[in-house]
Amino acid sequence: MKKNKFYITTAIPYVNADPHVGFAMELVETDVLARYHRQIGDDVRFLTGSDENALKNVRKAEQAGTPIKEFIDDKVQELLKLVQKLNLSNDDFIRTTEERHIRSSQKLWQACVAAGDIYKKKYTGLYCIGCEEFKTPKELIDDKCPEHRRYELEKVEEENYFFKLSNYQEKLGQLLDSGELEILPEKRKNEIREFVRQGLSDFSISRSATRAKGWGIPVPGDDSQVIYVWFDALVNYISALGYDSESELFKKYWQENDQRCHVVGKGITRFHAIYWPAMLLSAGLKPPSKIYVHGYATINGEKISKSVGDNSTNPFTFIEKYGADVLRYFLLREIPSTDDGDFSEEKLVARYNGDLANGLGNLVARVATLLDNNFSEGLEYNKNLIDPATISAIDKMQNSYRTSMENFKLHEALIAIWELISCADKYANDTKPWVLIKEDVEKFKIVMINLVEIIYQTTKALEPFMSETADKISIIFDFKKEEAGLEGRRLKVQKGTVLFPRL
Repeated sequence: MKKNKFYITTAIPYVNADPHVGFAMELVETDVLARYHRQIGDDVRFLTGSDENALKNVRKAEQAGTPIKEFIDDKVQELLKLVQKLNLSNDDFIRTTEERHIRSSQKLWQACVAAGDIYKKKYTGLYCIGCEEFKTPKELIDDKCPEHRRYELEKVEEENYFFKLSNYQEKLGQLLDSGELEILPEKRKNEIREFVRQGLSDFSISRSATRAKGWGIPVPGDDSQVIYVWFDALVNYISALGYDSESELFKKYWQENDQRCHVVGKGITRFHAIYWPAMLLSAGLKPPSKIYVHGYATINGEKISKSVGDNSTNPFTFIEKYGADVLRYFLLREIPSTDDGDFSEEKLVARYNGDLANGLGNLVARVATLLDNNFSEGLEYNKNLIDPATISAIDKMQNSYRTSMENFKLHEALIAIWELISCADKYANDTKPWVLIKEDVEKFKIVMINLVEIIYQTTKALEPFMSETADKISIIFDFKKEEAGLEGRRLKVQKGTVLFPRL
């Protein structure tokens, strides 16, 4: 049976500072979608990477008194460390200083030149170093960029190359209206549609090499200019597939694939839903098919950001203290996928004790202990002994889970899992298997088979979110990941270490 292809990427962060919890959230959101699509049988490729050609990177290196390349290499190592510590399942990591990316960026530039969509002119504008973008007066609030209020806008006058975005207004409108370019949630799609309706202006796509301190990808045929960081950074999604050489990977996962997906924060939706599709159309390539837009992790309502500064939160601290799965769970459960949500250690501890220790961990420990103590020879599974009420509860979870995953409501998928856990707790309390083992062994077996089935289905649903925890539960209950079910198995259940010791 031919597999559906699914290509998914994170945005790539600037490496002007160490990674923070806000980007960790985007990494795990994308990882969950990648793992889910592998689980349902798709041929998945998952990409993340680093954005290294930004002017803000150059300035931070200068402030640190460190050579630019050395500064960036150090920050990239921290990002790679985070990818590893969060247990991501990415297939590739792209750096925008790699030769494959430089060649691809210049190739896309030349394709847009051939299409007649690039021209040069003098320009004066207000530049936000936080966004790495020129701002129009209507975008400002109190003469400040609403995303980066701590930065003073810089008045810049220079001769740059421009991209004819205005040529693609009609086509972009058609992509949005037809659903060929899908944006989740719907409110973000409506914002982009309205932006397009108001009229699209051409945008600057190069910077003077002097202002960039010589750092960046040279404009083909004009060494006095470097390619604007966004025009170069967006190309990473195809440079990592081998666009420069028209590789089989590029053909497979981009040109011949119907699921070309990006996960991005709400502050950069316009770049991904307007600029990027227009660039691709100009070059004769397919635009992305879906953009998942998440909100922000906040502290007291303030966005967690390297640019904001003081309230940045180091994810490594929480991973070391509580474990990667706990941080993953908290970010995905506490913060709605498409909206903002506050991050705090106090809230994390409350979720840990309430959901993980008292909920999932307690259920696993209760059932495993009863089986290990009373059926050391193993529990012979028989699906005919599953109660209709158990089947109904599992079906309800799975239906809600699938719908939530497809609609980028990862927090709701977790809610569905925990509702099933609550059903299992109630079932155990109502049937009292610790009493049945003394009075009616056959009824005890039936109850335990029902509880094991719920734990099995919970474990499968949990795997994209908390793969290490799912592995631990599978070992305790003798689940075989490669198997479609438990029928015909004799499960050798052994109580293990406590999954989540109460804090």
